[in-house]
Amino acid sequence: MSNKKLAPSILSADLTRLAEEIKKVEEGGADWLHIDVMDGHFAPMITLGPVFVSAIRSITKLPLDVHLMIDNPDGFIEPFSEAGADIMVVSVEVCSHLHYTIQCIKKGGCKAGVCLNPATPLSVLEGIIEDIDMVTLLMVNPGFKGQKFISGLINKVQKLRKMIDERGLQIDIEADGGISQDNIAQVAKAGANVFVTGTAVFSANDYKRAIQDLRGQIKV
Repeated sequence: MSNKKLAPSILSADLTRLAEEIKKVEEGGADWLHIDVMDGHFAPMITLGPVFVSAIRSITKLPLDVHLMIDNPDGFIEPFSEAGADIMVVSVEVCSHLHYTIQCIKKGGCKAGVCLNPATPLSVLEGIIEDIDMVTLLMVNPGFKGQKFISGLINKVQKLRKMIDERGLQIDIEADGGISQDNIAQVAKAGANVFVTGTAVFSANDYKRAIQDLRGQIKV
């Protein structure tokens, strides 16, 4: 079984028909659901809270990949864990005590990940990489759906894969932002194995076909 996973982003779904949207991507072969949580500070949008995540948890068995794109995430780890998050990702740019934050996520029963903005260097992972389950690399600047993929970041994916492999670690690399049929193969070849897909799935007429097409691009 391939370790490559597709994680449609709820932010791009039709929220007025969310249960139907989730059912369609679940039946279409999605591996995870990606949920962006924004507070209007770290990222300019305000999106979903723990109550919403709890509602999603009640209608799907897919793993929930929750990205806390918020200031002061420590106070929200427990509510999102209790709401049903399976993987919780925090942005390194807002974590004053990253080791403590990662420990809190794991204590809550979730896998722990960290996210890097496009301009944030991989050097911030020194000292923490062995304690985490996933690194999310934003391939666009955070805050708005439908942004154009920054192709220059493929090299960053390659460098991260090398960093992980040289340490003999089993850590997922998640690529988030602008992932489409036009670039997903390049990102997979560079070393990513989890792909957040928003517009590429939810703007398609046939979600199952879109997921199949994306998966076909990343087969080994």
